[in-house]
Amino acid sequence: MNEPQSITSRDNPLLRQLRQLAQDSTAYRKEGLVWLEGDHLCRALLARGHRPEVAVFTEPAWHAASDALKQAAARVVLLPPALMAGISGLESPAGMGFVWRLPAGQGVMPGVGTVVLDRLQDAGNVGSILRSAAAFGFAQVLALRGTAALWSPKVVRAGMGSHFALRLVEGLEAADLDALAVPLLVTSSHRGDLLHQAQLPWPCAWVMGHEGQGVGEALMARAGGWVRIAQPGGEESLNVAAAAAVCLHASAAARAG
Repeated sequence: MNEPQSITSRDNPLLRQLRQLAQDSTAYRKEGLVWLEGDHLCRALLARGHRPEVAVFTEPAWHAASDALKQAAARVVLLPPALMAGISGLESPAGMGFVWRLPAGQGVMPGVGTVVLDRLQDAGNVGSILRSAAAFGFAQVLALRGTAALWSPKVVRAGMGSHFALRLVEGLEAADLDALAVPLLVTSSHRGDLLHQAQLPWPCAWVMGHEGQGVGEALMARAGGWVRIAQPGGEESLNVAAAAAVCLHASAAARAG
């Protein structure tokens, strides 16, 4: 078992780095590292066969942790609870976290089930869609420029570990999606077949648009099909994360059937 290192100064360079990763939504892009706070995210990382570079525990959490968590990283750091609270972006700080190095240089993978995010702004929506994508067997999520940062702390927390099951590529332009070589499916309130009656292709790429503006013209022009979600209750539209869950589940059900 690795001998833990105790840190007691808030000015320690590692703690400065952790505060930035935990509190700045795009710091991971510069550092190439992401801060995973809490037992659930840490276990989810390990369950997917990944290993962190650093494991950080409060002293009480260290004594309560399983051997798998204690032995996960080559470097283990122990902090007083007050210092962990200074790092955390949560109202109730967790007792542990991992620092994980992000996969480098992933591009668009052609020919696989995909979800495309077109300028979605809400971190909760983005994280929820990632959870649905992983749950329903999609391989990758592609984010166009203007979409909330996929590895920001809020999106990571909302994703609940789904990030580690997906190929994630961000900062794309509409033209980059031409490399997918699968049909793009777009939901519409007034155009296309009803989802429960549609013949859904597989693989495909479901396009989820901006919460207020919907899917942009550049992607609409590339659409291979339009689908409507039946709403007998009479609402004008669904929340984008709810719509994504409905559509992705329909694709999974069609494949299973």
